[in-house]
Amino acid sequence: MVDDYLRQYGLIMIYSGIAIMIPATMLILSFALRLVGVRPHKPSPVKSSLYECGVTPIGRQYLQFNFRYYIFGLLFVAFDVVVVFLYPWATQFSNLGGFALITIAVFMSILLLGWVYAWRKGALEWE
Repeated sequence: MVDDYLRQYGLIMIYSGIAIMIPATMLILSFALRLVGVRPHKPSPVKSSLYECGVTPIGRQYLQFNFRYYIFGLLFVAFDVVVVFLYPWATQFSNLGGFALITIAVFMSILLLGWVYAWRKGALEWE
């Protein structure tokens, strides 16, 4: 039993090592090829400028976005995760019984409380 447990973690360590070594090798190889002269390195203002689908960019390079974009994104992720939790519950509802109904009611009430809080704070209003 312990051998199987350690073998599984050994496989995870091997995959993690491969996942680190391949990108690191590519970066080191790219740097080495630049030093040798195989990969050119000739920076210019044109290469450093922004590129937007062939259209010349207008204005500053870095724009500040309204923080509400991030709030909407976080709320979307939160409600999207709820769907991930609700789907398995809905498919197995008949097998789970009354306790599952109480559990999901508590879960949904916490979610509703968070939604009301965000609404009252004005996080859902777009200006």
